[in-house]
Amino acid sequence: MNLRLLCHGLLAALAIALCACGKPGSPPESHTSQTSPPSAAPAPAAENRLDNRKVLIVFGDSLAAGFGLDAGQSFPDDLQKKLDAQGYGWRVVNLGISGDTTEGGVSRIDSATSLKPSMVILELGGNDGLRGLPLEVTRKNLETMIQAFQNAGARVVLAGMTLPPNYGTSYIHGFEQVYKNLAQQYHLTFIPFLLSDIVTPDLHYLQRDGIHPTAEGAEIVSGTVFRAIQPLLRQPVR
Repeated sequence: MNLRLLCHGLLAALAIALCACGKPGSPPESHTSQTSPPSAAPAPAAENRLDNRKVLIVFGDSLAAGFGLDAGQSFPDDLQKKLDAQGYGWRVVNLGISGDTTEGGVSRIDSATSLKPSMVILELGGNDGLRGLPLEVTRKNLETMIQAFQNAGARVVLAGMTLPPNYGTSYIHGFEQVYKNLAQQYHLTFIPFLLSDIVTPDLHYLQRDGIHPTAEGAEIVSGTVFRAIQPLLRQPVR
C-alpha cells in the first residue's frame, strides 16, 4: 500500500471525526461537546522549581497531551525516558492541550516562557488546518510563538503536519509550506510530519479512532522527536 495514500486516508478519517466540532474554541480531538473549552495543561509541580536540569517544553495539542492513553504514556513522557536512559540532563514539560489551535497557543505563550525553556517542541497547527482556517492566520500565530520562544532563549523544533486530500491541492500545499517556510526563515530544526513513522498499512500504532497513537505508537513518535533533537542536546544553551 502506498504510504502517502494511507496517510491521506488516516487524515481524512480525522477530518470526518472533527467536522462536527469545527467551531473555533471547541476541543475537536477530545470528542466533547462544542461548548466545552480545551482541557487545561497541567501546572508544573512545585518540586520542579528545585530541578536544575534544562527545560524542554512540548507545546502542542492532543498528540502531545496523550489523548486516549494512560498517564505516563504520551510521547513527551517517553521522550523523558529516552533522555534519562542516555544521560541527558533535560526535564520534559508537557504543555499539550487536546483540541488546541495556534490561537490557543498564542494565548498561553507567557505561561510557557515563564518556565525558561532551553528547547521547545512546537506541535500546533493541525487543528487550524482541519478547520480550514486562513493560512496567514496560522502562519502569523506560529511565527508569534517562534519569536516569543526564541526571544526567551529557547531553541525551537517545529513539528509539521499535513491534511487530507479533500482540502484541495492548493490549500494542502500552502499549509505544508507554512511550516517549511517558517523553519527556513527562523533556522529551526524541522520535523516535516510528526506521525510519519507510525503510518503503517495495518494501523497497528493507532487507537481505534484512527487518529491518535497507541502507547506503542507514542514510543515511536518520541523516537522521531529524539532523533531530531539529539544533535541539539549537548549544545550550549543560548
